[in-house]
Amino acid sequence: MSAGVRVALGVALVVVGLIWFLQGLGILGGSVMSGVTLWAVIGPVVAAVGVAVAMSGRRRS
Repeated sequence: MSAGVRVALGVALVVVGLIWFLQGLGILGGSVMSGVTLWAVIGPVVAAVGVAVAMSGRRRS
C-alpha cells in the first residue's frame, strides 16, 4: 500500500473514530449509536489506530 493511501486511510479512521466518540457521548444525535457508551469507547480506539496508520504512511514517504 502506498504512503499516500496509508495517510488517507489513517485520516479517514481518525474522522470516523471522532464521530463515533461524539455519538457515544450523545453530542452528535440522529443515530442508534447516539448515547451508547460502547461507541464512546470504540471511537478513540479507532482514532488511535488511524493515527498509527497515518504515521506509518508518513514515515515511508
